[in-house]
Amino acid sequence: MSCQLLADCLNEILEYLEEDKTTLHSCLLVNRLWCEISVRILWRNIWHFKSTASLQSRLDQSDNLSSQIFGTLIACLPTASKDLLRKNEILNSILNSKPSLFNYVLFCKVLPINEIDQMIQDVLESQQQLSARSKSLNYYKYLILQEILKMFMKQVPSLKELKYFSTTNIPNVTLTYFPGSVDCLTNLSVLSCSSDIYSEFFYQLSQICCNIRSMTVKFEGMVSNGLKDLISSQNGLKDLSLIQSYNSTDWKDIIPSLTKHSNTLIKLKINGGENDGPLSFITTYKNLRELVLLFDYNDAFEDFEELQFVTFSQLQILKLSIGCPTVEILIKFFENNGKNLKEFCTCNCDDELNLAIAKFCPNLRSLFTLFLDDEIETLKTIFNNCQQLESIKVWCGSEYLNETDFLEVLANYSPKNFCELEIYSIESEIFSGCLEKFFINWKNRISSRPLSFVILKDNDSTKIVNSENMKIIEKYKKLGVIKKFETREYKDDEI
Repeated sequence: MSCQLLADCLNEILEYLEEDKTTLHSCLLVNRLWCEISVRILWRNIWHFKSTASLQSRLDQSDNLSSQIFGTLIACLPTASKDLLRKNEILNSILNSKPSLFNYVLFCKVLPINEIDQMIQDVLESQQQLSARSKSLNYYKYLILQEILKMFMKQVPSLKELKYFSTTNIPNVTLTYFPGSVDCLTNLSVLSCSSDIYSEFFYQLSQICCNIRSMTVKFEGMVSNGLKDLISSQNGLKDLSLIQSYNSTDWKDIIPSLTKHSNTLIKLKINGGENDGPLSFITTYKNLRELVLLFDYNDAFEDFEELQFVTFSQLQILKLSIGCPTVEILIKFFENNGKNLKEFCTCNCDDELNLAIAKFCPNLRSLFTLFLDDEIETLKTIFNNCQQLESIKVWCGSEYLNETDFLEVLANYSPKNFCELEIYSIESEIFSGCLEKFFINWKNRISSRPLSFVILKDNDSTKIVNSENMKIIEKYKKLGVIKKFETREYKDDEI
């Protein structure tokens, strides 16, 4: 096998590890070829580093990793930038370290300005001698940040994702003034930003970037006129997230710009706050495939009345938080759109709604909804009517489903393709005998797929994740009944 063919094959394999940074990092140590391929994938988005360690270990690891990434960025700075920092007597210990093995910046596809700024601040604050100097910490931060951003614009061939949120600590950033910025930013496809960033930043981007596909806007203070222009100038926006901060402005000022993308937008997520904007503009997006609406109170869904009569022929995913339209409105929405839905999630708890899911959403593959402990028959109805269902997430314990009853119904009534289970157990436990009986029943199903089993944890999860249950889980993993088992922290806003 030729060296090039070996490299191509290895590259195809390691691409599958792009999201598993820990394993990918270990591949750096195999040999030179593995290292060269791994480092390119690892540094595309070096900021997204997942770990399976404990919480405190993850925090310690994160601090250490941030320091290493920052040191590598400084090592990659061009000579002129390093000389400027030496002249100002900044970061001398890092500047005098040995040269880096690669020019890692060349591989970067993601630029998170706020994360880099925080790294700079952490390092400078650790160098206590700076506090005795006449110039402020912010001055040194600005100097270092400018040199790093200049390096990105000059050396990154084509940036894919940019993150920039306004804070009092970060000065106005002018990326387009740096050499190479046009080539670097032309193919930008993902932008995450604040609504109140000064207009000139957005105006500059709108002259260069016309093919942004995914945009996340966090509403802070005001809505910049430049943001409206940037949104309008895009050729095919497909994915939009609107996030409202506490007591911030609403999004109504950018709606005219947003509706220009009524034919191309396929994913919409709105995370509302106190001053929500209207939802009626959603009716223009007839090609939506995914709609996520996260509100903490029902009044925010007043405009959903208009949506209940609209047919979204492409809609496959609908997620709603604890704030939810009335059951009557949602049922009417299901009548028009339920047949195409493949995933539905809600923190709402209503038997009438769950029965409507069984009636109008026969093609669901993934479901998260709440059942009270006396609604086990409704769950059976869903299993019987939704024969494409592969995944379910439920709450058990307290006033919700009894774990023993739920597992028995799951084993006996779930569709043949079912294979993914997530349980959040509240103030209760699953006894080892009940758990083993469930796995025996699952193993003996006429048609059964290996099960992915996830427990969503809080402080009481040791009642489920105990030594007896773990022995049973390990036993059925070895038998092939369980494909994957994991525990994950439960988040209040998780849907």
